[in-house]
Amino acid sequence: MKTLPLLLALALAAPAAAQTAAPDTMRWTVLMSGRHAGVYKHWTEPGGELRYFYEFNDRGRGPRTETRLRLGADGLATWWETTGHDYYKNPFTSTYRVENGVAKWDSRNDKGEARITGPALYGGGGGDDGLFVRTVLANGGEMAVLPEGRVKVARVGELQVSAGGKTRTVVQYEVSGMGFEPWTTWLTSDGKYFGSGGGWSGTVEAGWEDALPQLVKAQDAREAARYEEAARRLARRPAGPLVFQNVALFDAEAKTLRQGQTVVVTGNRITAVGPAASVAVPAGAEVVDGRGKTLLPGLWDMHVHAGLFDGVLHLASGVTSVRDLGNDTTTVADLRTKWDAGTALGPRLITSGFIDGPGQYTGPTGLKVATEAEARAAVDTYARLGAEQIKVYSSLDPKLLPVIIEQAHRHGLRVSGHIPWPMVAEQAVRAGVDELQHANFLVLNFLGDTIDTRTPARFNVPARRAAELDLGSQPVRDFVALLKARDVVVDPTLTAFEGMLVARDGEVAPAMVPVVDRFPPDVRRGMKGGGLPVPEGMDERFRASFRKMMEFTALLHRSGVRLVAGTDGMAGFDLHHELELYAEAGIPTTDVLYIATLGAAKVAERDDRLGSVTVGKLADLVLVEGDPVANISDIRRARMVVKDGTVYDPAALYANVNIGPSK
Repeated sequence: MKTLPLLLALALAAPAAAQTAAPDTMRWTVLMSGRHAGVYKHWTEPGGELRYFYEFNDRGRGPRTETRLRLGADGLATWWETTGHDYYKNPFTSTYRVENGVAKWDSRNDKGEARITGPALYGGGGGDDGLFVRTVLANGGEMAVLPEGRVKVARVGELQVSAGGKTRTVVQYEVSGMGFEPWTTWLTSDGKYFGSGGGWSGTVEAGWEDALPQLVKAQDAREAARYEEAARRLARRPAGPLVFQNVALFDAEAKTLRQGQTVVVTGNRITAVGPAASVAVPAGAEVVDGRGKTLLPGLWDMHVHAGLFDGVLHLASGVTSVRDLGNDTTTVADLRTKWDAGTALGPRLITSGFIDGPGQYTGPTGLKVATEAEARAAVDTYARLGAEQIKVYSSLDPKLLPVIIEQAHRHGLRVSGHIPWPMVAEQAVRAGVDELQHANFLVLNFLGDTIDTRTPARFNVPARRAAELDLGSQPVRDFVALLKARDVVVDPTLTAFEGMLVARDGEVAPAMVPVVDRFPPDVRRGMKGGGLPVPEGMDERFRASFRKMMEFTALLHRSGVRLVAGTDGMAGFDLHHELELYAEAGIPTTDVLYIATLGAAKVAERDDRLGSVTVGKLADLVLVEGDPVANISDIRRARMVVKDGTVYDPAALYANVNIGPSK
């Protein structure tokens, strides 16, 4: 989801003081899926101190922060302080100050100091986008960023927008050097912040809410052009056959590693597979030396919420197929068109239809239904649009779940998702769901139906109580047997829960530890924000609860329940870690690799053409350095990726988004 780069930098922070409107208070509206979700305010105190207040509510989650900022004669910040709570309600305070030519900063995820030798900003500078852009432009359009790096700001266009019978011209600026790719913000013609965002959320000046889609359309057009250029530059179609010679091959059908193999790709199909001594290399072929490397079927991430940027990370990481489990219908259709046509970099995309009920905790996208007729119509709509399954969400009226399941099955669609409150997982399984998302709902199945799982309680209660769950108890055994008997697939998204239950302030999130040093400086700092608030004395309990989720996942596998590897997180990198967690939990690496290849293709009903390195199947492949059967983490070391016969260099893909190559 695209959000507000600088405003979210402010949103790292205990409840703010009651707001007193100053005469010059400026207001912006925070929108999520077109709905009013929060407010952003800015005013100036009589002594010249700048003040900011920011708050939004996303299904019971969301930040609330207050910032105070002072500028020096040169227009640069000499002091700022942000207090409040973050998205998960963790209280914090962040400060920045300049004393005797030395800048010092202290926050939950970054602490340090540096001597000022010239104009420099720390992070987003502490203020709003307008102040940030004006400051960088006043210093030649480029400035140093503390503690390292440089930021550039460029004016790239202007747009006349309309709302409520009013029109005005706003200016588009791109900011680069602070993240993976440039991000856009919009200012008024006199340099004041107007709006930013895209996807599910954004912020725009109060009274101009109808202008946000106009901003998003303009910036999406520019972004699409940038990605189209990258696709032309970074995708390569071999002139003749492509041959991987003397390579270790992961045979997904047999769940084994075969040494000394040769694989031939002609066009977009696998045309020969076998021992190197018995497979001839076609004339004019491009030959890849496979010694010391392993060739696998392209990987699958079965739980994403896709955007254009994600496509680059997926391909660079060896992920050639993904399943989107909740997105704007137009957005996901456009993505699939671009990725299939090769006008943007990305994997194969399977889509789902997202259905929830109305209310304050309703999901951020999809269709909302409150009656049987609306439920059936929603399923029919998604079937007509090409969705291959339905995902239900927490605020759905439980009485409508059987209706949705029946209607979906008539169309040949699977049904999965959250467990609508106050149901528990077993009830949803008996109602006929085909798949369960998220390990927390497995735990919640044994904690009763009084926990309002529409709210963040669905995270906080399992964090406190999962450690107590006896996996050998009769209720757990009966539930696992039910899943096996009904052939219900489970998508545990363990990496997401590790980030909530194990990540701590000031420490890099566990999933990112192996790769964070490859990221841009400002992104590295953001990887230390922590997870859920941890009550006093509960640190080890939270960690034990996550371990129990891992153990439960391994139990499901041993019991014959089918798993799919999904992330609901950062594209590419989180899938690698998800597979590492499965192996750490005790699932054999050959089974882990099967889950992420042929197993996923079977669930997606694509195993007739994808999921294994088999003659006649489509050429979706990933060549990695090392042996992921012996060391699952070698899955991170992709050296070549092939999707539908098109070849990609992972190092070049990563470089395109300011990420260093894998080691």
